[in-house]
Amino acid sequence: MDTIEKETKIEKAVLAGLSSPRLGEDSSDEASMEELKALLETAGGECAGIVLQNREAPDPRSFVGAGKLKELRELTAGEEASLVVFDNELTPSQLRVLAEETGVRVIDRSALILDIFAQRAQTREGRLQVELAQYRYLLPRLTGLGTSLSRLGGGIGTRGPGESKLESDRRHIRRLIAKLEEDLEDVRQNRNVQRQRRIKNMVPVVAIVGYTNAGKSTLLNALTGAGIPANNRLFDTLDTTTRSLRISDTLEVLVSDTVGFIRKLPHHLVSAFKATLEELSYADLLLHVIDASNPRWREQAAVVEGLVAELGAAGTPRLDVFNKADLLNGDILPHGENIVCISALDGKGIEELKTAVGRLLDSGNRRVLFHLPYSRAGLLEQLHREAKVTRVEYAQEYIEAEAVCTGKTLGQMREYAVIPEEPEG
Repeated sequence: MDTIEKETKIEKAVLAGLSSPRLGEDSSDEASMEELKALLETAGGECAGIVLQNREAPDPRSFVGAGKLKELRELTAGEEASLVVFDNELTPSQLRVLAEETGVRVIDRSALILDIFAQRAQTREGRLQVELAQYRYLLPRLTGLGTSLSRLGGGIGTRGPGESKLESDRRHIRRLIAKLEEDLEDVRQNRNVQRQRRIKNMVPVVAIVGYTNAGKSTLLNALTGAGIPANNRLFDTLDTTTRSLRISDTLEVLVSDTVGFIRKLPHHLVSAFKATLEELSYADLLLHVIDASNPRWREQAAVVEGLVAELGAAGTPRLDVFNKADLLNGDILPHGENIVCISALDGKGIEELKTAVGRLLDSGNRRVLFHLPYSRAGLLEQLHREAKVTRVEYAQEYIEAEAVCTGKTLGQMREYAVIPEEPEG
């Protein structure tokens, strides 16, 4: 995949959006335009102005009406902007018309998010997923983009497949997609092997989900000391990080962060990142991190819940973790069953969160020391099958095995267990 070095000159862009009942969830409002501005800044651009139109239905040709199109053209020229970014998804013909009318490159929100992902992906898996999403996004847009393809190669929205690849025929693009899907299937198979190993070793998995910039990486750092750079910007973490966390003497879990969700997250991205995101459906517990300081947290939480359901994890046990609670001056903090308020940055509430995780995941297992006679060595095999064996030593008179096991296994092997006396009081 071609890479473009980051230019020192900041690209100026005009943002545009259409509010229409015909657009459903793709309709724009002031909040989504502010989010689009943050996305532009994340991509390395600067907002030169915002144009938001209220209209019953999009114009089939130019998406916005003639008056707004003129305003958009004048604003772009007056601010010497080199890019227009629409908050809504545009058809290839609309992209072409808008580019011809404004005289600059025009991209939509999906292309902007894909560009950010292309900048941020660090691992081979992450780059494969982003490239697959880009090709899936571009394939239906090859017809209608016309000469705009020749402009690819520099600036926001142009990172990714190079000009020569995009000018190839559709069959070549489809072959590239098939090869990427094959490579990602290998990744999925490797994940499945790792997942089976975790299940065998009785290690529960806790997945951190949430709206982008809610504080997921900061929480993972607070819980496990992962040391992930946690910056106040959108989509700061793309590549999944997993760390172990000891909750109690009998419970150790794996904690994984995930890519942040956002309104109008391109379907191509959700599909391409399936190898990563499908981990959610296999997790034993979800920590849904919510930015309590954001006045629109309810809408953001609803977006996350919708995507979690789409990924098949709606039935997974969940803790709602309200982060940045320290910024709620005098407000009543969210409370209730399976709700924890924290400040991941300064560590407040982290111990309460660990307790809640333990309450939901601790199945009553106990760490037990067994002295198994050599004549019953087969019991050691049973332990390996049914329990998490943490230590085995071969003494002169017996096999000493330490294991975290269920009450059922302990009951079957109790005569060989070294049960400490319960403390008084």
